[in-house]
Amino acid sequence: MNVINDVGILALSTRLQRLSEQLRKDGALIYEAFGIDFEPKWFPVIFTLHQKGTLSVVEIANEIGYTHPSTISLLKEVEKIGLIKSKKDKSDERKRLILLSPRGQELVNKMQPVWQLIAQVLGEISDNTNNLLKAIDEAEDKIAQQSFLQRALQQKNTTAL
Repeated sequence: MNVINDVGILALSTRLQRLSEQLRKDGALIYEAFGIDFEPKWFPVIFTLHQKGTLSVVEIANEIGYTHPSTISLLKEVEKIGLIKSKKDKSDERKRLILLSPRGQELVNKMQPVWQLIAQVLGEISDNTNNLLKAIDEAEDKIAQQSFLQRALQQKNTTAL
């Protein structure tokens, strides 16, 4: 054990980040093992466009739960390597619509069996007495009702620190 594991709930964010980094690193190695040049950080954009088709930048940000600036940064990166393309919205010239490029669609077709494998393995990893995915869903629901910050400030106001 280390101090971060020993401290318990206080290090929740650190431990989630550590777990996330491990999953991303191994995810990249899984793609590499299948001969697929793909970064796990691109997954939310590529999968969302695969599922939903053509979307605006705001719609993608809402779907993946990222801030608008983070989404734009990610979209630029994925567009630069040719997995997505953009076009102007005919009804609103200011709005950019994003969709998978033919290369992106081809990559998705190649990745679908790998995604099935990844889902199966992640299912095994998260299938514990305290189901990880269910716990994350519950925590996200609570945060959606009242943020971490709001809860902390409320506690601060009701207790003398």
